[in-house]
Amino acid sequence: MRAGEAATCWLCDRALGPRVEWHHPVPKSRGGRDTVPVHPICHATLHRHFSNTELAVFGDDVAALRRQEKVARFLRWIDRKPPEFHAPTRKRRNSI
Repeated sequence: MRAGEAATCWLCDRALGPRVEWHHPVPKSRGGRDTVPVHPICHATLHRHFSNTELAVFGDDVAALRRQEKVARFLRWIDRKPPEFHAPTRKRRNSI
């Protein structure tokens, strides 16, 4: 983040707390270099619901990610939580 830039989470757009993680909208494994600041719980949610291949398709189109039902449901739930809120995130289920 640059000086004077608002410190908000790329995914949920809430203020960032003391713990910040850096997410590659296009995963490094898919050639991504840019990073964006996110809450740890937002970061875990993205990687729980999407593979690196899927994340690469969305790229930096955060609006498209927010429209995905699983993310939209998470965003409604997290909306009124404080910036430092964190809860365990279940691991991604393997598809059979």
